[in-house]
Amino acid sequence: MLAAISLSAIPLSAQRLNARQRRQQRMENRAERADEKDAQKQQTAQKHAGDWLRQYKGLSPEEQRKALENDPEFKKLPPQRQEALRQRLQRFSSLPPKQQERILNRMEIWEHLTHEQKQQARGLFQQIQQLPPEHRRRLTAAIQDMRDLTPEQRDQLINSDRYKDMFSDHERELLSGAARLPLAPGDGQQPDAPDE
Repeated sequence: MLAAISLSAIPLSAQRLNARQRRQQRMENRAERADEKDAQKQQTAQKHAGDWLRQYKGLSPEEQRKALENDPEFKKLPPQRQEALRQRLQRFSSLPPKQQERILNRMEIWEHLTHEQKQQARGLFQQIQQLPPEHRRRLTAAIQDMRDLTPEQRDQLINSDRYKDMFSDHERELLSGAARLPLAPGDGQQPDAPDE
């Protein structure tokens, strides 16, 4: 009798385990779909922001503000997000044209990064921001110096005795990561923190 009871309990526990596994799988699938939707929204928002800024950058700051406030997508945003965008637009409008163009170019580059590359860029940026200010300045200057180099030249520089003396192993790893991102070449600026 005891053997019959223990045998009948096995399928029940197996059923519970399978149900638990199915629930876990459904939760993981939902999370993956949510991540994909977020990535698509961010890509659309980035594209829209860069396109929008290019379209209206020739207008006066007041005309830009009016155009922003009349934008259907802007109107859908919560008030605090609207205010943040107004402030960003005001800052952008106050920049010299060359700096505006650099920002627009970085936004376009960001738009074309894969989800993994964006995650890598965010991680690098967060790690760089955690460095002491003087180390962060030196690292940023080194990234700027490497922008026009080929990947092989960047690797040589990062592994050079000069850089081994200037930077810790961790900082050289950050340099190496930045040098491999598509954000690295071209505009003389450190990768921006992603806008979200």
